[in-house]
Amino acid sequence: MSSVKPYYSNKTKKEEVADMFDNISPKYDFLNHFLSLGIDISWRKKAVKMVLDSGAQNVLDVATGTADLAIMMAKKGCKKVTGSDISEGMLAIGREKVTREGLDGVVTLQSGDGENLPFPDNTFDAITVSFGIRNFENVAKGLQEMNRVLKKDGTLFVLEFSNPKKFPGKQFYQLHFKFILPFWGRIFSKDTRAYTYLPESVKAFPDGQAFLDLMTQNGFRTAKQRTLSLGVASIYSAKK
Repeated sequence: MSSVKPYYSNKTKKEEVADMFDNISPKYDFLNHFLSLGIDISWRKKAVKMVLDSGAQNVLDVATGTADLAIMMAKKGCKKVTGSDISEGMLAIGREKVTREGLDGVVTLQSGDGENLPFPDNTFDAITVSFGIRNFENVAKGLQEMNRVLKKDGTLFVLEFSNPKKFPGKQFYQLHFKFILPFWGRIFSKDTRAYTYLPESVKAFPDGQAFLDLMTQNGFRTAKQRTLSLGVASIYSAKK
């Protein structure tokens, strides 16, 4: 997983990921919704409902990006949401959105490395990661860190792309991720690698049972997978 990098420079994957998201941050929200045909919004709504159903009120959103999920959770009733990300470019846009929504008293965004979270042990009722965990340099270390800052019996929710195995999800995935997404991504973001890296990172990610096993191996229990949109994405959940 760590061998897949955005630019293959002399920098670490972590540094390259931060650079990539800084580069594409001005167009990130537009491209997210445009390239997913808006389906990503419905996926996030499903994840938020699962968080709310768990009873969580103090939530950490790791790899928060421009804070879409954090804002959605706050608007739906979570009393305190903390978003962390390694890209200052993404966080700057996220802060503007939080202020625009009048949620400065509920949502706090701060710089943070998902593999070395700047929070005390046993802090959060729930942790979310949406479309970010595949960008970690060391996924196991990230899971261990999230387990550390999660309260006992708290829940981790991971929304991530999957590699669908059956028709028609497999065919849609191959067409969209290999051809359509890189083409439009390059045109709008002006970054020739960012939207080619995305399908590469999805393909390399240990999805399905492999990720459930990884969660269990790194301190979580009762790991479950909920597939979305013909297997194109999944919501994984597990208890501490």
